[in-house]
Amino acid sequence: MTSSREQVGPAAPGLEDELGWSLHRVATAFRQTALTAVDDLPGGPRGYQVLVAVQAGPPSSQLALAQRLAIDKTAMTYLVDDLQAAGLVTRRPDPADRRVRQVVVTAEGRAALERSRAALRAVEGRLLGDLDADESAQLRRLLARVAHASDQAEPCLTSEQVRAAAGG
Repeated sequence: MTSSREQVGPAAPGLEDELGWSLHRVATAFRQTALTAVDDLPGGPRGYQVLVAVQAGPPSSQLALAQRLAIDKTAMTYLVDDLQAAGLVTRRPDPADRRVRQVVVTAEGRAALERSRAALRAVEGRLLGDLDADESAQLRRLLARVAHASDQAEPCLTSEQVRAAAGG
């Protein structure tokens, strides 16, 4: 039987136990391969995220989308402009407050989203190829929980703060 360290690969001993190393390696590999799956969308990955968020929830304003996706509100304006120019979203007055514009996905936007989603799922399948279907689903659930909880994460203490707290 091989140890988990032997299964991981050529990492320095103990490195595979570091969350930061693992997250960085996975994020880098995903970013390198996933960009091509969404490069036909205005804004690439950000455009994809906007389409997913707009399609998934009730109609939302640009500001609410910017806050939800942690995208600068000015950048969100340009992104929605580009998505609208491509015919993927439209803006409409909010029935509750006509000063606010809701961003709504169009039929073309839904079709583009489905094409990009299929391409991303293929990329994800290659990236998660060493996991079985249950492990892959579990990883997705666990990462989603961590991502949602990360909004409440507090910054780490500096080494000086740790020494001060320890009285040294």
